[in-house]
Amino acid sequence: MFEDEIPTTKNAADLEAVFDVPVQISAILGHSKMKVSDLLRLDEGVVMELDRKVGEAIDIFINDRLVARGEVVLVEEKLGVTMTEIIKSDK
Repeated sequence: MFEDEIPTTKNAADLEAVFDVPVQISAILGHSKMKVSDLLRLDEGVVMELDRKVGEAIDIFINDRLVARGEVVLVEEKLGVTMTEIIKSDK
């Protein structure tokens, strides 16, 4: 930036060009490892153990990049996610 330039304040309208860009959002509840043979034996209603505890924050990824942590919530009989922590990037 040059010395004679005045910094401008950015707002949501400045991002309008990217509003229609599709992104993939993933909320990861946890992970589990199993053999393919065990996976093929799973049936409806089977409970899979994950590597997280009840109440522990879930990871929220945008385009495979961790951006936040949050909690699972119930909204009108559907599951949702509320962000509780934004992860700052080192870039």
